[in-house]
Amino acid sequence: QVQLVESGGGLVQPGGSLRLSCAASGKIFSINAMGWYRQAPGKQRELVAVIISGDSTNYADSVKGRFTISRDNAKNTVYLQMNSLKPEDTAVYYCNLDQMVPGTRLVQRSWGQGTQVTVSS
Repeated sequence: QVQLVESGGGLVQPGGSLRLSCAASGKIFSINAMGWYRQAPGKQRELVAVIISGDSTNYADSVKGRFTISRDNAKNTVYLQMNSLKPEDTAVYYCNLDQMVPGTRLVQRSWGQGTQVTVSS
């Protein structure tokens, strides 16, 4: 089992910044990718940003230029620096980790419990 613990959410005014952290622990083998998703009320969960083994990154168009994902491999921790926040960024943010199950071609996907980000004046 993999445990993902998120922190850093909260209430921030439009134009402000927040930094989310997600620390992974437990049975970690070879991480394929770690990333952040978000889900706003009444909407589907969507990808925000992902960092893939080798440090390649992908971002949703809506956050490009404002959000930065980074990873500390030694700590199995992924970060999301969010700048120039907008009210439409309000959502529950979930950390995600994908890794291969040893000896198989199966991908194990793990999720954090989510952290609320609210952007409002």
